[in-house]
Amino acid sequence: MIETVGVVGLGLIGGSIAKAIRAYTGCTLYGYDADGAVLSRAMEEGTLSGVLTPEGLNTCDLVVVALYPEATVDYVTRHQEQFRKGGLVMDTGGVKSVVCVPLETVAQESGFHFIGGHPMAGIERSGYANAFPELFQGASLILTPYDHTPESCVAEIWSLLRQLGFGHLQIATPAQHDHIIAYTSQLAHVVSCAYVGSPSAPNFQGFSAGSFQDMTRVARLNEDMWTELFLENREALVREIDTLVEELAAFAYTIRRGDRDNLRAMLHRARTIKETIDQNR
Repeated sequence: MIETVGVVGLGLIGGSIAKAIRAYTGCTLYGYDADGAVLSRAMEEGTLSGVLTPEGLNTCDLVVVALYPEATVDYVTRHQEQFRKGGLVMDTGGVKSVVCVPLETVAQESGFHFIGGHPMAGIERSGYANAFPELFQGASLILTPYDHTPESCVAEIWSLLRQLGFGHLQIATPAQHDHIIAYTSQLAHVVSCAYVGSPSAPNFQGFSAGSFQDMTRVARLNEDMWTELFLENREALVREIDTLVEELAAFAYTIRRGDRDNLRAMLHRARTIKETIDQNR
């Protein structure tokens, strides 16, 4: 049973996890952020029971590392001997292979259980100031345990995070996660950024409705984080971009030729695919 939790990194995700733990559970909660002002604010607001120090890691049943992927690997590796033996460590990053592969050996050698995690929730603003406890209501949680991870570890994490509002647990391998997330998340951010790159973008006032807002929302992103995520999953993401370029080229060719029948067939195919996706949600 998880009774004491540590959260490393109090940005949007880590801060929201911390605030949700405080709001919805009776866990003792410790936290750390490299930004002293953020840490002080979290303490002043009563989100944290105390500051998480390296020496305090071994008191935590679960440590949530909510840092960028490269920083996560560095933090867990540097502190590997300080995590509680048999304890749980979970990350929250948007790519899994670059984190889970190197940390498998680290965790086994040091006697703790590492499980990759990815909360499928977020908004277009970042930082602790924008964190809020309701962020995960109804959201999906992806976990990428190793083959040798005890089922009880997954069950303990899910039991806690379900209290934070998560509505669905998805189990995957790190490779499966990175393949699918390149399409469902990373490609959407690339498309949104490319879309607002049009010279027409500044002239939208009075000519936009919901579709424009939908297409542009995630272009308001954290460029440092997404640069790292894109490059760490480059092969899967580039495949998805290439596929999209081919689809767009086919539309351009058909529209340029004025080919009404083929254009209608392409639109009908897209509508049918979308309806099938919606039925399977």
